[in-house]
Amino acid sequence: MSRRHAAAASLALFDGAALATVAPRYVAGVDEAGRGPLAGPVAVAAVVFCPDRPRLNGLDDSKQLTAARRDQLYDKILDRALAWHVVMVDVGEIDTLNIYQATMLGMRRAVEGVAHVAQFARIDGNVVPKGLPCPAQALIGGDALDRAIMAASILAKVSRDRFMQRLHDAHPEYGFDQHKGYGTPAHLAALRNHGPCPQHRRSFAPVRACLEPALSSLPA
Repeated sequence: MSRRHAAAASLALFDGAALATVAPRYVAGVDEAGRGPLAGPVAVAAVVFCPDRPRLNGLDDSKQLTAARRDQLYDKILDRALAWHVVMVDVGEIDTLNIYQATMLGMRRAVEGVAHVAQFARIDGNVVPKGLPCPAQALIGGDALDRAIMAASILAKVSRDRFMQRLHDAHPEYGFDQHKGYGTPAHLAALRNHGPCPQHRRSFAPVRACLEPALSSLPA
């Protein structure tokens, strides 16, 4: 079974208010990038397309596209979308809330940013965040099925990659331009050699492990 067919067969989860009798015209697609890395924010985007405008060709899950193609589509999405909003949930909030809750917070903020247009939100994944300003549906594999979610996936990925490039310019010793904060062998080696920078997630075990020897050496 292909990935797309498997995703289509997955259960779509609704919140209690989502069962409307009339299909909404303006639907926000919502997706995130950067839950797994050891450094940098988690990015969340929401995109609303107008059904009366021409469809934007070439959309796909951002992970299936080259960086160059994502950059091309990024500008086209901004031009074609009826509304869009990108949120960066910073490292401080990630370490305070945990990555799951920080992602839920980012999704809520992203939907709030398009709430003046969106009648409904479709979230990539299996959870509808609490406190959304409109009814919503969680769609497993949505970044391979729903065009607005695909667009949100691209905006989130490109926005976060650009943030990590700027972080590389400030801290070139970690190689953020290559791994974007993920726990590659090169990144882990840089962490051991240099210790964490302010954009490393202290609540993540590999980063915390680099701090513990220093903490244990402090006088009582």
